[in-house]
Amino acid sequence: MGWRGILGFEYGIVQAPLGPDISGPELVAAVANAGGLGILRAPDWVLLLLLLLQEAPDYLRELIRRTRSLTDKPFGVGVVLAFPHEENIKAILSEKVAVLQVYWGECSKELVQEAHCVGTKVVPQVGSLDEARKAIEAGVDAIIVQGYEAGGHVIGQEGLISLLPRVVDLIGNQDIPVIAAGGIVDARGYVAALALGAQGVCLGTRFVATIESCAHPTYKRKLVELDKTEYTNIFGRARWPNAPQRALKTPLLNDWKDIPAHENELNQPVIGHSTIHGVEKEIHRLAGAVPNVTASGDIESMAMYAGQGVGLINEILSAGEVVKGLVEGAQLLIRTHFTGL
Repeated sequence: MGWRGILGFEYGIVQAPLGPDISGPELVAAVANAGGLGILRAPDWVLLLLLLLQEAPDYLRELIRRTRSLTDKPFGVGVVLAFPHEENIKAILSEKVAVLQVYWGECSKELVQEAHCVGTKVVPQVGSLDEARKAIEAGVDAIIVQGYEAGGHVIGQEGLISLLPRVVDLIGNQDIPVIAAGGIVDARGYVAALALGAQGVCLGTRFVATIESCAHPTYKRKLVELDKTEYTNIFGRARWPNAPQRALKTPLLNDWKDIPAHENELNQPVIGHSTIHGVEKEIHRLAGAVPNVTASGDIESMAMYAGQGVGLINEILSAGEVVKGLVEGAQLLIRTHFTGL
């Protein structure tokens, strides 16, 4: 079954790379130590700051090494291909990280071959059957299938329950594990994904709401208090155009969801400040960065991404408790409800 592991990991539980810096070394190491696949988020936005162009790969190496100081288990790094990424990928492969997770761009055969040369597995996240087909042709090691229910930036338009089995059928007997993502926060979602043919699950929102995540306490609290989300495109339009997101339905989102297409964060006032990957930043209203632990100002008016399963999150847990609860809960559900049918 899926909890017996994928890609050499103990369990089929994947912690999504949470940007811009929410999944730091502490969270990734905690997930790895619990038997799951924790994934750092490469500091891609730093590459857009010309002043720091040469520093981003060195900073990424530091993140990788800090994570290794906290765990002797393998882990991954996520890279958004929509941004300049070549130097970050070089750093990841030079460090021989176990898994390179890529998203929002073409996962080429050349990239996969380059990664395989140093022993790194490549796992793209896809949002359509066509993307999955291209990933298979590129020779990837596993595929994360993201449904429309997912929080954060959402690349596809199809729900997980319909897209996931189609990708499973497309892969057939090929040795490419399928990992389900989108709206999954507990053991029931895990078992449902297994029933649809997945061999693992990838969770983002549930891991934001953990002790080890770098999310601001107010963001974590809102994930427990609120239960509604909305698919929108109001956040970060200037920095990452044509990249819709799913976010908590906060008063800010209700008030601004119908703004004209020409409006973006660049013509909005500064509502706070944050240190992201060691760099001090002004946070404008409608900026795409979620509040991390260093954020100050009007926190509740900042972007707070969340998947549709957020209403099932009732408390802040440790990452280890999340992994344990998923695995043991899935085992119990299958034993009590499905064995012997």
